[in-house]
Amino acid sequence: MSNRQNVPRGSWLGITIGTALFCVVGLSSPAAQGDDWPQWMGPERDGVWRETGIVAKFPEGGPKIRWRVPVGGGYAGPAVVGGRVYVTDKQLADGVTDPSNPFQRGEQPARERVLCLDDADGKVLWSHVYDCPYTVSYPAGPRTTPVVAGEKLFTLGSEGHLFCLNAETGSVIWSKNFRTDYGRDQSPVWGYAANPLLDGDRLICLVGGEGTAVVAFDRDTGKEVWRALDSTGGHGPGYGNPIIVEAAGRRQLIVWHPQAVSSLDPVTGAVLWNHKFPIREGLTVAQPRVQGDLLFLTAFYDGSLLLKLKQDQPGVDVVWRRHGKSERNTDALHALITTPVLDGDHIYGACSYGEFRCLTLAKGDRVWQTFQPTSGESLRWGTAFIVRQADRYFLFSENGDLIIANLSPKGYEELSRAHLLEPTGPAQNRKVVWTHPAFANKNIYVRNDKEIVSASLAE
Repeated sequence: MSNRQNVPRGSWLGITIGTALFCVVGLSSPAAQGDDWPQWMGPERDGVWRETGIVAKFPEGGPKIRWRVPVGGGYAGPAVVGGRVYVTDKQLADGVTDPSNPFQRGEQPARERVLCLDDADGKVLWSHVYDCPYTVSYPAGPRTTPVVAGEKLFTLGSEGHLFCLNAETGSVIWSKNFRTDYGRDQSPVWGYAANPLLDGDRLICLVGGEGTAVVAFDRDTGKEVWRALDSTGGHGPGYGNPIIVEAAGRRQLIVWHPQAVSSLDPVTGAVLWNHKFPIREGLTVAQPRVQGDLLFLTAFYDGSLLLKLKQDQPGVDVVWRRHGKSERNTDALHALITTPVLDGDHIYGACSYGEFRCLTLAKGDRVWQTFQPTSGESLRWGTAFIVRQADRYFLFSENGDLIIANLSPKGYEELSRAHLLEPTGPAQNRKVVWTHPAFANKNIYVRNDKEIVSASLAE
């Protein structure tokens, strides 16, 4: 069942080494208007907040809360465009509860929703609701951030429901179902979590299957444009976000999947190169990061890999590879959820048990570590999301704290901290908030499994 609800405005519902031949291509991202946040990790998909006039330190009692609105469960961060906030959630059927063990897989009667909120007051303008029985591990809700481009809104649910909606009204323009349309017996273990990438007139998604690990759809019609790569097994195409770079004089689509990191022609899907990098449990989660001609990848079990993209022809060379002895005895960076940052000659990110680390980019050697911005102590999968603003960073911890900090080879310097949300999601015997915030209009927008909140960060 699929339906759309138009809600009256008066009601509410619940990664520098420079080279002229290589750069991250911001033009592949949806066009942003002013200070919007139209997709995963912002306008240029790089985790940089470019607004000015932002607070240097939180006032006593924390930043001013603009509004709070009830929502259902989900890991999906919001998108903010043109005075509207878009977020997705899960609604369980009456009498149904999430399993006490989040690893457990079964089938839950549920629906997913796409909500459009008025940025001024948080009131719901419309919602799109569809049946979505949940079969995945960690079934809190949708994983991916909506993509907004002009009049179109693209959303991908945890079980593979892809929608193109009218951003103004919520009406369906076209839709796909990755499981039924591509003959998949089941969703990836942890759901469809790779954020779709809009490149020109193509919406690029990780789907999974023989020859369909990556599929490009026409943004206007949903017609398949091309398909590429194989991905079989329980984790399908993995969980990593595709990115577009320019190297060797051409644009390249970088896809990190459980068997390899691959480069494709974003227009045709033709494979340009593959570098084998088998990942245990398919955990290609943290987005690959790029600086100059360097490409950095990090995985929970498999450690860190730094590649150098060739300038004369498409391909890569290995700069270094670091791997620890166990989950707790790690080397370099074994990230799970946190996408790291490459800043000058150093890498910053969260390791397997919440060790927030600084590494040298040249060799991956550790400079320092701390638990302060993640879980506060050694806890499996301790997480903090990292966004750069000017010469400092905004970090959002799994405890629901927003932190302003300086990150440098000298150490972690916390400048200010405020608690915005309660951790609600069950994970590793604790409650967490595992959602990447959005930053737009000098505000922050972030959600847990019960509410979405917006707070002013204007100076």
